[in-house]
Amino acid sequence: MENAKKYTAVRKLTDNRFLNLYEMDALTNTGKPFHYYFASRNKEKDLPLVTGKVPVNGIVIYPVWKKEPDKLVMIRQYRYPLDAWIYELPAGLVDEGESPDEAAIREMKEETGLDFIPYKGGEQIFRNPFFLGAGMTDESSTSVFGYADGEWSGKYREDTESIEVVLADKREVIRIMQEERVSLRAGLLLMAFVKMSGEDPFAFLEIKK
Repeated sequence: MENAKKYTAVRKLTDNRFLNLYEMDALTNTGKPFHYYFASRNKEKDLPLVTGKVPVNGIVIYPVWKKEPDKLVMIRQYRYPLDAWIYELPAGLVDEGESPDEAAIREMKEETGLDFIPYKGGEQIFRNPFFLGAGMTDESSTSVFGYADGEWSGKYREDTESIEVVLADKREVIRIMQEERVSLRAGLLLMAFVKMSGEDPFAFLEIKK
């Protein structure tokens, strides 16, 4: 049953630049046909159900403030589907030909005006791509860890982006998690941040053997 093909065809229903809707002719466990819909950032030939691979569509950035490593750079961003402001970590899509580190440097500059220096230590498994919501989309994202520095500015943002930069210590992060709207990608990494101890802000990326 696990290796049985559970669809017969896939059709692209929209033609947008960043995100498209697909319709599947899917099959139930007993072989009955039904329609299943999902969103994808991938081109038709690069859909994971076609290639069998896990792409890296996007990145989320874990930016420790270089001047004060006990603080994290967050953003508060207006999100159109919610008509509300939500607390997040800087994030974005990986352009064709970019590495996750390169995408993180670019996105950090675009969203906050800050410079970003990727951290190279720790285990690779914490940088593996993970699917965001497989019941709705095949989109995947990987985490990039590092230091943020410089002066924040909004001059590099697109006109559709409404973003405030937030410099948060543990107390403020806990308040945000208790009282505010928070993205899941940020929430999971914030759990690691509030447990951080000692002088190494990336110690949680090591696995004790």
